[in-house]
Amino acid sequence: NWPISMSLKPFYASPLAFFACDPKQSRGRRFFEAAAPTRSEYQRDRDRIVHSSAFRRLVYKTQVFLNHEGDLFRTRMTHSLEVAQLARSIARALKLNEDLVEAIALSHDLGHTPFGHAGQDALNACLAGVIAKDSANDDWHGFEHNLQSLRVIDELEHRYAQFDGLNLCFETREGILKHCSAANARKLEAGEPGGVGSRFLNHTQPSLEAQLCNLADEMAYNAHDIDDGVRSGLLTVEQMNDVPLYARFQLETLAEYPQLTGRRVLFES
Repeated sequence: NWPISMSLKPFYASPLAFFACDPKQSRGRRFFEAAAPTRSEYQRDRDRIVHSSAFRRLVYKTQVFLNHEGDLFRTRMTHSLEVAQLARSIARALKLNEDLVEAIALSHDLGHTPFGHAGQDALNACLAGVIAKDSANDDWHGFEHNLQSLRVIDELEHRYAQFDGLNLCFETREGILKHCSAANARKLEAGEPGGVGSRFLNHTQPSLEAQLCNLADEMAYNAHDIDDGVRSGLLTVEQMNDVPLYARFQLETLAEYPQLTGRRVLFES
């Protein structure tokens, strides 16, 4: 029964902003399901993602360093958790839908390859070779990990009797598909008119929750890739001074904490 200070109450009790996604106004799921009695639609999406096989596999997928090189380096799973934390914190301040933000953040890399972007490039080259040899296999144009993430939650997860995939809400699926080529967007549009591929053809933007997750993704990997680089010894704190923005904050940090050394300087700066 601890009292909540007046300054904190708005963050716990305030309603969604008028520009936030309201689960009651969702465009729905591809296959009808009755509403859950205790959870919103976006909460259900988040929970389905956390319990999926694809989410568990993220723990062995490379962010920058291979899993066996050390258990303190980020993996796709820890990266996704950090994105979700950043996105939820910002969403709360902006009064956006935190459950939708978390669902998108936790699932945005489900289709990413092992071995980071090198794995994606290798699969893209393999797919290009298949298409070159057999024009009947040109349904999809290259390998895109965001498109693969959508395929994972739409088709490849097999948990339910009535449908393949997780049957997530349109808004969650829209946020997962962060990038998509025009050629692949046209394929999506043919199968789902007005669906998640249409904005890449109409040049419109997804929900603010989806846009926020894009920003949180960049914030997370820009910060933790530096941390992992310093931890690995490939990068030094001194080398970071070549970045003017970082150098400015490091000077401020050392002025306040002159005894600080090592990676603590990096964290505090």
